[in-house]
Amino acid sequence: MESSDILVRLAGAADVDFALPIAAEMEASAQARGTGIAKRSPEMIKEKILAGKAVIAFTKEGVWAGFSYLQEWEQGKFVSNSGLIVAPAFRGLGVAAAIKQQLFTLCRLRYPQARIFGITTGGPVMKLNARLGFIPVTYADITQDPAFWEGCKSCVNYPILTAKDHKHCLCTAMLFDPCVQ
Repeated sequence: MESSDILVRLAGAADVDFALPIAAEMEASAQARGTGIAKRSPEMIKEKILAGKAVIAFTKEGVWAGFSYLQEWEQGKFVSNSGLIVAPAFRGLGVAAAIKQQLFTLCRLRYPQARIFGITTGGPVMKLNARLGFIPVTYADITQDPAFWEGCKSCVNYPILTAKDHKHCLCTAMLFDPCVQ
C-alpha cells in the first residue's frame, strides 16, 4: 500500500463508530512502546469528532488508518494537537504526516491567532512538528490550564510530572507561535 491510497479528512458524524478502535489502539500503542500517553475514552473521541475538531484517515476501501484531534485552551489562546495515532498496518507510509498537516491546517483556520502546541516522547512526531514550524519549548510556554494537565493523569509518567511541579517530564513540549512565524 502507498500513501496515495490513504484519504485524510475532517472527521464527521459517520465516523463515531471508530471511537472505540481508536481509543483501543492508542492504549495498545502506548503499552507496546512502553512510553507515556494519556488514555482517551471513546466518549471523548466521539465528542471531538462531532465537534469538528478531529482528522481521520482511511484507505480507499474504508479501512481506518489514523486519527488526531485538537483541543482549545484558555479561551482559544492555545490549541493542542493531541492523540495522533496510526494503525500499525499503515505506519511508515506517511499517514501521520498527512494527518498532522491536515490538523495543523484545521487549527490555523479555526484559531488563526492561537499558539499551537503538542507534547510528545516520540522522535518522529517531533520531526513532523518541526517541519510545520514548531519549536521545542519549556512547559511554561504552553497552556497552564489545570484541565490540560489533568489529562496526563493516566500516563505512566504522571508521577514524574507531579514531582517536578508540572514544569518537566519525559515529554517534549513543542510550540507553533503565529506571532513569530
